[in-house]
Amino acid sequence: MQDQLFGGAAPSKRPRGVQPAPPTPEDRALAAALSPRVHLGTSTWSYPGWQGLVWSGRHGEATLSRTGLPAYAAHPLLRAVGIDRGFYRPLAAAEFQRHAEQVPAGFRFTVKAPSLVTDALLRSADGRGQQPNPLFLDPATTLQDFIAPAYEGLGPTLGALVFQISPLPGARLARMSEQFDLLHALLLACPKPPAGVLAVEVRDPAWLTPDLVALLRDTGARYCLGLHPKLPPLAEQLPLLRALWPGPLVARWNLNRLHGAYGYEEAEKKYGEFGEMLDPDPETRTELARVIRGTAGAGQDVFVTISNTAEGSAPLSVRALAQAIIDG
Repeated sequence: MQDQLFGGAAPSKRPRGVQPAPPTPEDRALAAALSPRVHLGTSTWSYPGWQGLVWSGRHGEATLSRTGLPAYAAHPLLRAVGIDRGFYRPLAAAEFQRHAEQVPAGFRFTVKAPSLVTDALLRSADGRGQQPNPLFLDPATTLQDFIAPAYEGLGPTLGALVFQISPLPGARLARMSEQFDLLHALLLACPKPPAGVLAVEVRDPAWLTPDLVALLRDTGARYCLGLHPKLPPLAEQLPLLRALWPGPLVARWNLNRLHGAYGYEEAEKKYGEFGEMLDPDPETRTELARVIRGTAGAGQDVFVTISNTAEGSAPLSVRALAQAIIDG
């Protein structure tokens, strides 16, 4: 009222909610140079330490998890994101739909199947295997609790649905032919997705055989390049990708090899709030960029998500990977 009486301008309103950090000219230029087939992103989006990189202002993890996705998706280089929490409990179609409604056209989601069907063991709260899981790779449960809700809710925003098969107990590793049969039957039961692809990521090198290539060819699913110390380095996984060529690329860069196969906790302690790239891995980045260029250049889609534990800060890893793709 006072402003109106004395002719002053009304005070400007501060934007409410989570706002995106202003994109840099360099990020805009990189995004413009990337093929629209290349979808790079992070494994999730709820990290307060990304202030200035992704968010403008400081927000708590709960707030970012609940309302931060539109700001994340406004970043010019972040064209994809993982929904990892689906691994811990199945998500309903309505939850997937809420995510899909918050992102622009061309954005894609990578979703992990629930451990309910991808872990051969039922585990305690601290992750220790307690007893065999009777629903391991069960087609009916998978269709009901994962495939149907994801297809319905995500629709055209679906990038990759990933069956990340947890480390197998020794008894199952000794009978790998049975595990291949289970996986084959599961993938055959899955209808073709409305967009994107189905993919398989493993944690045991025993899966990386011609039998896996054969079943993926037969079912139309893709191999998810797992960049994790439990598997051979990227270069040693490339023969499997070549055997499945042509087709889209799905990759998840999970953990820097210097931390070892069980180094997540060590990495998280070292990297703090994930605002800095503390352990650059130019060798992996250069090789991954080469595969991405070849895939997109052949007219195939690319879905890559990166964890903070890959180099210290997932948004900075995305920026560096985009630069490597363009430089090549």
